[in-house]
Amino acid sequence: MKIVYDNISSITSKTIAQTYSTSFSMGIRLLNKKLQEPIYNIYGFVRIADEIVDSFHDCPQADLLQEFRQDTYNAIDRKISTNPVLQSFQKTVNEFGIERELIDTFLDSMEMDLEKIDYNSDLYEKYILGSAEVVGLMCLRVFVYKNDAMYEELKPYAMKLGSAFQKINFLRDLKDDYQDLGRIYFPNVDMSRFDETTKKELITEIEQDFKIGLDGIKKLPKSSRFGVYLAYVYYTKLLGSIKQRPAHTLLNERVRIPDRKKYTLLVSSYVRHQFNFI
Repeated sequence: MKIVYDNISSITSKTIAQTYSTSFSMGIRLLNKKLQEPIYNIYGFVRIADEIVDSFHDCPQADLLQEFRQDTYNAIDRKISTNPVLQSFQKTVNEFGIERELIDTFLDSMEMDLEKIDYNSDLYEKYILGSAEVVGLMCLRVFVYKNDAMYEELKPYAMKLGSAFQKINFLRDLKDDYQDLGRIYFPNVDMSRFDETTKKELITEIEQDFKIGLDGIKKLPKSSRFGVYLAYVYYTKLLGSIKQRPAHTLLNERVRIPDRKKYTLLVSSYVRHQFNFI
Protein backbone atom coordinates (compact mmCIF):
# COMPACT_ATOMS: atom_id res chain seq x y z
CA MET A 1 0.00 0.00 0.00
CA LYS A 2 2.94 2.36 0.49
CA ILE A 3 3.49 2.25 -3.27
CA VAL A 4 -0.01 3.64 -3.69
CA TYR A 5 0.74 6.41 -1.19
CA ASP A 6 4.04 7.23 -2.91
CA ASN A 7 2.19 7.53 -6.22
CA ILE A 8 -0.48 9.76 -4.71
CA SER A 9 2.20 11.94 -3.14
CA SER A 10 4.02 12.44 -6.42
CA ILE A 11 0.75 13.14 -8.21
CA THR A 12 0.04 15.81 -5.61
CA SER A 13 3.32 17.60 -6.32
CA LYS A 14 2.77 17.27 -10.06
CA THR A 15 -0.72 18.77 -9.72
CA ILE A 16 0.69 21.70 -7.77
CA ALA A 17 3.22 22.40 -10.52
CA GLN A 18 0.65 22.13 -13.30
CA THR A 19 -1.78 24.38 -11.44
CA TYR A 20 0.68 27.11 -10.53
CA SER A 21 2.95 27.22 -13.58
CA THR A 22 2.10 26.10 -17.09
CA SER A 23 5.55 27.19 -18.31
CA PHE A 24 7.46 25.22 -15.69
CA SER A 25 5.24 22.18 -16.21
CA MET A 26 5.80 22.24 -19.94
CA GLY A 27 9.55 22.31 -19.39
CA ILE A 28 9.33 19.35 -17.02
CA ARG A 29 7.40 17.31 -19.57
CA LEU A 30 10.31 17.71 -21.97
CA LEU A 31 12.79 16.18 -19.56
CA ASN A 32 13.62 12.49 -19.78
CA LYS A 33 10.71 10.61 -18.20
CA LYS A 34 12.79 9.35 -15.27
CA LEU A 35 13.63 12.96 -14.33
CA GLN A 36 10.11 14.36 -14.40
CA GLU A 37 8.79 13.02 -11.10
CA PRO A 38 11.72 14.18 -8.95
CA ILE A 39 11.61 17.69 -10.46
CA TYR A 40 7.85 17.87 -9.83
CA ASN A 41 8.61 16.80 -6.26
CA ILE A 42 11.08 19.64 -5.80
CA TYR A 43 8.65 22.14 -7.29
CA GLY A 44 5.84 21.03 -4.96
CA PHE A 45 8.02 21.56 -1.90
CA VAL A 46 9.27 24.97 -3.02
CA ARG A 47 5.80 26.16 -4.00
CA ILE A 48 4.17 25.28 -0.67
CA ALA A 49 6.89 27.09 1.28
CA ASP A 50 6.46 30.09 -1.00
CA GLU A 51 2.69 30.06 -0.52
CA ILE A 52 3.05 30.12 3.26
CA VAL A 53 4.93 33.42 3.12
CA ASP A 54 3.08 34.96 0.16
CA SER A 55 -0.55 33.98 0.66
CA PHE A 56 -1.35 32.92 4.21
CA HIS A 57 -1.70 36.49 5.48
CA ASP A 58 -4.48 35.83 8.00
CA CYS A 59 -2.60 32.88 9.49
CA PRO A 60 0.41 32.57 11.84
CA GLN A 61 2.87 32.47 8.95
CA ALA A 62 6.05 32.31 11.03
CA ASP A 63 4.71 29.37 13.05
CA LEU A 64 3.52 27.59 9.93
CA LEU A 65 6.87 28.02 8.19
CA GLN A 66 8.76 26.79 11.25
CA GLU A 67 6.49 23.74 11.45
CA PHE A 68 6.97 23.15 7.74
CA ARG A 69 10.74 23.33 8.20
CA GLN A 70 10.72 20.82 11.07
CA ASP A 71 8.29 18.54 9.23
CA THR A 72 10.66 18.63 6.24
CA TYR A 73 13.64 17.54 8.32
CA ASN A 74 11.57 14.81 10.00
CA ALA A 75 10.39 13.53 6.64
CA ILE A 76 13.95 13.34 5.30
CA ASP A 77 15.30 11.62 8.41
CA ARG A 78 12.41 9.16 8.76
CA LYS A 79 11.97 8.68 4.99
CA ILE A 80 8.22 9.01 5.46
CA SER A 81 5.69 11.80 5.99
CA THR A 82 1.93 12.03 6.26
CA ASN A 83 2.19 15.24 4.23
CA PRO A 84 2.10 14.09 0.56
CA VAL A 85 4.26 17.00 -0.65
CA LEU A 86 6.94 16.27 1.93
CA GLN A 87 6.66 12.55 1.25
CA SER A 88 7.45 13.10 -2.43
CA PHE A 89 10.17 15.63 -1.62
CA GLN A 90 11.98 13.40 0.89
CA LYS A 91 12.05 10.61 -1.68
CA THR A 92 13.85 12.87 -4.12
CA VAL A 93 16.20 14.29 -1.46
CA ASN A 94 17.22 10.84 -0.27
CA GLU A 95 17.50 9.28 -3.72
CA PHE A 96 19.56 12.03 -5.35
CA GLY A 97 21.61 13.13 -2.34
CA ILE A 98 20.33 16.71 -2.14
CA GLU A 99 22.29 18.39 0.64
CA ARG A 100 20.56 19.64 3.78
CA GLU A 101 22.47 22.90 3.36
CA LEU A 102 20.54 23.67 0.16
CA ILE A 103 17.23 23.10 1.92
CA ASP A 104 18.27 25.21 4.91
CA THR A 105 19.36 28.06 2.68
CA PHE A 106 16.10 27.98 0.74
CA LEU A 107 13.96 28.04 3.88
CA ASP A 108 16.09 30.84 5.33
CA SER A 109 15.16 32.98 2.32
CA MET A 110 11.50 32.16 2.80
CA GLU A 111 11.82 33.42 6.38
CA MET A 112 13.19 36.69 5.03
CA ASP A 113 9.88 37.26 3.26
CA LEU A 114 8.10 37.35 6.62
CA GLU A 115 9.79 40.64 7.50
CA LYS A 116 9.90 44.08 5.91
CA ILE A 117 13.57 44.20 4.95
CA ASP A 118 15.46 47.14 3.51
CA TYR A 119 17.60 45.16 1.06
CA ASN A 120 21.22 46.12 0.62
CA SER A 121 23.54 44.32 -1.81
CA ASP A 122 24.50 41.60 0.69
CA LEU A 123 20.91 40.81 1.68
CA TYR A 124 19.84 40.90 -1.97
CA GLU A 125 22.48 38.32 -2.88
CA LYS A 126 21.58 36.22 0.16
CA TYR A 127 17.91 36.19 -0.82
CA ILE A 128 18.62 35.23 -4.44
CA LEU A 129 20.99 32.49 -3.28
CA GLY A 130 18.29 30.92 -1.12
CA SER A 131 15.19 31.57 -3.18
CA ALA A 132 16.58 30.67 -6.59
CA GLU A 133 20.19 29.55 -6.88
CA VAL A 134 19.95 26.64 -4.44
CA VAL A 135 16.70 25.52 -6.07
CA GLY A 136 18.66 25.32 -9.32
CA LEU A 137 21.24 23.22 -7.50
CA MET A 138 18.56 20.86 -6.17
CA CYS A 139 17.41 20.32 -9.75
CA LEU A 140 21.01 19.92 -10.92
CA ARG A 141 21.46 17.08 -8.43
CA VAL A 142 18.64 15.31 -10.25
CA PHE A 143 19.94 16.14 -13.73
CA VAL A 144 23.43 14.70 -13.12
CA TYR A 145 22.23 11.77 -10.95
CA LYS A 146 25.11 11.15 -8.51
CA ASN A 147 27.80 12.34 -10.90
CA ASP A 148 29.60 14.56 -8.40
CA ALA A 149 32.24 15.71 -10.85
CA MET A 150 29.63 16.96 -13.31
CA TYR A 151 27.68 18.58 -10.48
CA GLU A 152 30.72 20.59 -9.38
CA GLU A 153 31.47 21.59 -12.96
CA LEU A 154 27.93 22.79 -13.68
CA LYS A 155 27.21 24.28 -10.26
CA PRO A 156 28.20 27.91 -11.05
CA TYR A 157 26.21 27.84 -14.29
CA ALA A 158 23.08 26.53 -12.55
CA MET A 159 23.36 29.25 -9.91
CA LYS A 160 23.62 32.01 -12.53
CA LEU A 161 20.63 30.63 -14.43
CA GLY A 162 18.56 30.47 -11.25
CA SER A 163 19.65 34.01 -10.41
CA ALA A 164 18.53 35.29 -13.83
CA PHE A 165 15.15 33.59 -13.51
CA GLN A 166 14.57 35.11 -10.07
CA LYS A 167 15.57 38.64 -11.11
CA ILE A 168 13.14 38.43 -14.02
CA ASN A 169 10.47 37.30 -11.56
CA PHE A 170 11.24 40.40 -9.47
CA LEU A 171 10.68 42.65 -12.50
CA ARG A 172 7.59 40.74 -13.63
CA ASP A 173 6.07 40.84 -10.14
CA LEU A 174 6.92 44.45 -9.22
CA LYS A 175 3.24 45.34 -8.86
CA ASP A 176 2.39 42.47 -6.52
CA ASP A 177 5.61 42.64 -4.50
CA TYR A 178 5.72 46.41 -4.09
CA GLN A 179 2.07 47.43 -3.92
CA ASP A 180 0.46 44.36 -2.34
CA LEU A 181 3.25 42.84 -0.21
CA GLY A 182 5.39 45.90 0.44
CA ARG A 183 8.58 44.21 -0.75
CA ILE A 184 11.46 45.85 -2.59
CA TYR A 185 14.16 43.30 -3.40
CA PHE A 186 16.43 45.42 -5.59
CA PRO A 187 19.01 47.24 -3.47
CA ASN A 188 19.35 51.02 -3.70
CA VAL A 189 16.23 51.34 -5.86
CA ASP A 190 13.56 53.92 -5.03
CA MET A 191 10.35 52.44 -6.45
CA SER A 192 8.68 55.84 -6.43
CA ARG A 193 11.33 56.84 -8.99
CA PHE A 194 11.63 53.58 -10.91
CA ASP A 195 12.65 54.68 -14.40
CA GLU A 196 14.16 53.47 -17.67
CA THR A 197 17.72 53.93 -16.45
CA THR A 198 17.11 51.70 -13.44
CA LYS A 199 15.29 49.14 -15.54
CA LYS A 200 18.12 49.00 -18.10
CA GLU A 201 20.73 48.52 -15.38
CA LEU A 202 18.79 45.56 -13.96
CA ILE A 203 18.28 44.05 -17.42
CA THR A 204 22.01 44.30 -18.17
CA GLU A 205 22.71 42.41 -14.95
CA ILE A 206 20.21 39.70 -15.91
CA GLU A 207 21.63 39.35 -19.41
CA GLN A 208 25.09 38.75 -17.97
CA ASP A 209 23.68 35.98 -15.77
CA PHE A 210 21.85 34.50 -18.76
CA LYS A 211 24.99 34.39 -20.88
CA ILE A 212 26.75 32.25 -18.27
CA GLY A 213 23.62 30.17 -17.68
CA LEU A 214 23.28 29.29 -21.37
CA ASP A 215 26.86 28.03 -21.45
CA GLY A 216 25.89 25.65 -18.66
CA ILE A 217 22.75 24.46 -20.43
CA LYS A 218 24.89 23.35 -23.35
CA LYS A 219 26.91 21.17 -20.97
CA LEU A 220 23.88 19.41 -19.43
CA PRO A 221 23.20 15.73 -20.14
CA LYS A 222 20.89 15.19 -23.10
CA SER A 223 18.20 13.86 -20.74
CA SER A 224 17.67 17.32 -19.22
CA ARG A 225 19.10 19.79 -21.74
CA PHE A 226 16.01 20.54 -23.81
CA GLY A 227 13.65 20.99 -20.86
CA VAL A 228 16.02 23.48 -19.19
CA TYR A 229 16.68 25.20 -22.52
CA LEU A 230 12.95 25.73 -23.02
CA ALA A 231 12.69 27.38 -19.60
CA TYR A 232 15.59 29.62 -20.66
CA VAL A 233 13.79 30.54 -23.89
CA TYR A 234 10.56 31.38 -22.04
CA TYR A 235 12.38 33.63 -19.62
CA THR A 236 14.38 35.40 -22.34
CA LYS A 237 11.09 36.08 -24.11
CA LEU A 238 9.63 37.41 -20.86
CA LEU A 239 12.69 39.63 -20.44
CA GLY A 240 12.20 40.89 -23.99
CA SER A 241 8.60 41.84 -23.16
CA ILE A 242 9.79 43.68 -20.05
CA LYS A 243 12.36 45.54 -22.15
CA GLN A 244 9.66 46.80 -24.51
CA ARG A 245 7.39 48.17 -21.77
CA PRO A 246 7.86 51.58 -20.20
CA ALA A 247 9.33 51.25 -16.71
CA HIS A 248 6.36 52.82 -14.95
CA THR A 249 3.93 50.24 -16.38
CA LEU A 250 5.74 47.44 -14.54
CA LEU A 251 4.41 48.90 -11.29
CA ASN A 252 0.84 48.64 -12.57
CA GLU A 253 0.60 45.34 -14.43
CA ARG A 254 2.18 41.90 -14.51
CA VAL A 255 3.94 40.90 -17.72
CA ARG A 256 2.83 37.55 -19.14
CA ILE A 257 3.49 35.37 -22.16
CA PRO A 258 0.23 34.11 -23.74
CA ASP A 259 -0.12 30.33 -23.82
CA ARG A 260 -0.34 30.35 -27.61
CA LYS A 261 3.01 32.10 -27.79
CA LYS A 262 4.49 29.55 -25.38
CA TYR A 263 3.63 26.73 -27.78
CA THR A 264 5.20 28.64 -30.67
CA LEU A 265 8.37 29.03 -28.60
CA LEU A 266 8.26 25.30 -27.83
CA VAL A 267 8.29 24.37 -31.51
CA SER A 268 11.01 26.83 -32.49
CA SER A 269 13.13 25.82 -29.49
CA TYR A 270 12.80 22.15 -30.39
CA VAL A 271 14.07 22.83 -33.90
CA ARG A 272 17.05 24.84 -32.64
CA HIS A 273 17.87 22.17 -30.07
CA GLN A 274 17.65 19.30 -32.54
CA PHE A 275 20.02 21.02 -34.95
CA ASN A 276 22.40 22.18 -32.20
CA PHE A 277 21.63 25.86 -32.82
CA ILE A 278 21.42 26.82 -29.15
